[in-house]
Amino acid sequence: MKADVHPGRGRLPYRDLKSLLMDPWTPDEEIAPFLTAVDADSGPFHPRIVPDPARVDMGDAESAFDTGIALEWANGIDRWRRQERFKDRVKGSHLPVVVSEGDSWFQFPLLIRDVVDQLDGDHLIWSLDAAGDTADNMVNRRPEYLTGLREQRANGVQAFMFSSAGNDVIRQNANGQSVLQGLIKPFRPGEEPSRHIDQANLAKVLTFLETAYRKVVGVIRGDQDFAELPILVHAYDYSLPGGHPGDPRHPLWAAQDKWLGRVLQAKGMVDEQFQRDVVRILIDATYDMLNAVAGDSAETHIHVVDVRGTLPHVSDWADEIHATDAGFARVADLFRATLRDAGVRNT
Repeated sequence: MKADVHPGRGRLPYRDLKSLLMDPWTPDEEIAPFLTAVDADSGPFHPRIVPDPARVDMGDAESAFDTGIALEWANGIDRWRRQERFKDRVKGSHLPVVVSEGDSWFQFPLLIRDVVDQLDGDHLIWSLDAAGDTADNMVNRRPEYLTGLREQRANGVQAFMFSSAGNDVIRQNANGQSVLQGLIKPFRPGEEPSRHIDQANLAKVLTFLETAYRKVVGVIRGDQDFAELPILVHAYDYSLPGGHPGDPRHPLWAAQDKWLGRVLQAKGMVDEQFQRDVVRILIDATYDMLNAVAGDSAETHIHVVDVRGTLPHVSDWADEIHATDAGFARVADLFRATLRDAGVRNT
């Protein structure tokens, strides 16, 4: 179905937008112009995406019901669209089947072509991903990954991809403060960036994440069919804090400095390079943790996809923590190469 705006009011009726959304084969690029995001309701790795009232006529009860009762509107739609396409494509296909569980690097609904979107052309990916998901939710509260793997056993699943940690570091804690605030000490002139990391608090966060990752591995390995299944993990790239003069990023879903720059400035860190150096230390520490979990990949079949340095320029980032389409394409190339090296092949 091709999108045509309402001839009398210049806006697409919501039911027509819904028809586009409910056709899983309508390209996201055709739908995206009719969507916007709500900055106030968007969290880190969790944009709240809704129909754009300037482009969509929302004047009926159905639209209010669909979009008003759940912040997960776009997440749920995008997941359903992906899974419906998978069901159609898997019939008679020789493409490798992969199960993915993760946050918005694996599912940024409809507005950005994330890692899974980029890989989906030459892989069949059963996506359990959701923007905003945390390690605690994916591993402890609402685990779906083992069920997903078992459901795809009949389709010859060849690998599992897991993306987690970001929301656990920059989400808000029970007191409404960013967890990141507790990881960084106030700025002290003349001291190195490394001296501004609260190592005790960082150790607590990393211990929690390591426990979560080891639990995922243990649960998967507990099923004999998945004893040697390749597991791919990553810890993002060196995010670039926003809000500096000349920052070209103006995302619909967040202020330029909402998640990183604002927190670092509140700690007295105003120099752009100093901010980047602090973020780099946190990313490196997360990779150290993942490499400890993975051990020798030849023996454990756990593969750390190291994407550090893939997105060095501000123009590679749609916001402080999400890549652009082109940036995610480069990240996906690293996943693609790792899948190939792990033995994931057309069947």
